[in-house]
Amino acid sequence: MIPIKPVSGLPSTKKNTPAELNANVAQKFMQPGSLSLAALPPLALYIHIPWCVKKCPYCDFNSHEAKNGFPEDEYLSALRLDLERALPAIWGRKIYTIFIGGGTPSLLSAAGLDRLLSDVRTLLPLDGAVEITMEANPGTFEAEKFRSYRASGVNRLSIGIQSFNSQHLQALGRIHDGDEARRAIEIAQTHFDNFNLDLMYALPKQTLSEARLDVQTAIASGAPHLSLYHLTLEPNTLFAKYPPALPDDDASAEMQDEITEIMTAAEYQHYEVSAYAKEKHQARHNLNYWQFGDYLGIGAGAHSKLSFPHRVVREMRYKNPKAYMQAVSEGREIQESNEITRDDMAFEFMLNTLRLTDGFPVNLFAERTGLSLTTIEHSLHNAEKKGLIYRDHQQIRATELGMRFLNDLQQMFLKN
Repeated sequence: MIPIKPVSGLPSTKKNTPAELNANVAQKFMQPGSLSLAALPPLALYIHIPWCVKKCPYCDFNSHEAKNGFPEDEYLSALRLDLERALPAIWGRKIYTIFIGGGTPSLLSAAGLDRLLSDVRTLLPLDGAVEITMEANPGTFEAEKFRSYRASGVNRLSIGIQSFNSQHLQALGRIHDGDEARRAIEIAQTHFDNFNLDLMYALPKQTLSEARLDVQTAIASGAPHLSLYHLTLEPNTLFAKYPPALPDDDASAEMQDEITEIMTAAEYQHYEVSAYAKEKHQARHNLNYWQFGDYLGIGAGAHSKLSFPHRVVREMRYKNPKAYMQAVSEGREIQESNEITRDDMAFEFMLNTLRLTDGFPVNLFAERTGLSLTTIEHSLHNAEKKGLIYRDHQQIRATELGMRFLNDLQQMFLKN
């Protein structure tokens, strides 16, 4: 168990109730500190539903197989209590986007999803144009249930297609086949104007023509947003333990280049490393992450980044669903809490914003970090000299070369 790291000077709260504890912590976060933020960034809400039908061999997310169902009512009660306890830290702030991720959130019953969003609306002020995204997997699509999801307020779906090729889907351990993937898109189109398709490439034994066909099929579906990910073997996954035969670096690079060409020809804007969108269909929730905005995360293993006038704080909830629900019942749902140090702030900002092909407005750096741009002038100069960064008096962005070597570019802003 990793204890919450206390903020220096926080008074003893051993005898306080969970509500008093959270109020005291929030009050402490408002005290003078090492930063000075002129304004707080937009705030988003992330809700984690940790269960799925089957754990995929490539997945390193906090997901757990629901072998005999899952405790929906108990978990929804924990989410509400978690959110109630978080209110002192975000009091008065409006929510602009909501993302319900997992796991497989589309395992929620229609009544369960309605209850969840009703609780959110009861407790939080939502922007009038709030974007509410829900992740869904094709193996869980039922037309009536998704009609109910839409009626409850979900206005954007993110569908984990991964491939339209049934053999590749089987190799990835997915519970759906190509026909179910197409059927899921048909149901989505019936009820949602805005939806994303997740696709992966460089799959086991995948050829260039097969990768091309997957992307062309996704475009032909009319999806206004596509997320295209290179399959990577993440630690602590089945694929890491038993690696499949994957296309070599040259073959996967060829796939990536051709995908970019196809998407550009189809008039999708390549606005982030892995994200392509038609006009006015960028993922607003994800954009907030990449622009170093704030987000409150509730649910098992959820992460938060919250700004205050003089500090920026990161938090993480307990990962195991049972441990999380127990912790919530005892008023100790936050497993870790840390301030981002001045030395780390610039790197964290650049780690996110350089993923955007347009980069970021110059003024955004000081606005979101509380630091002067001069604190990274040396790194900016070196990156510019190497042709990795373009900047003028208005904008800073990675060049095409910088995007190709993005990890190296981001590392240049680490404090030595």
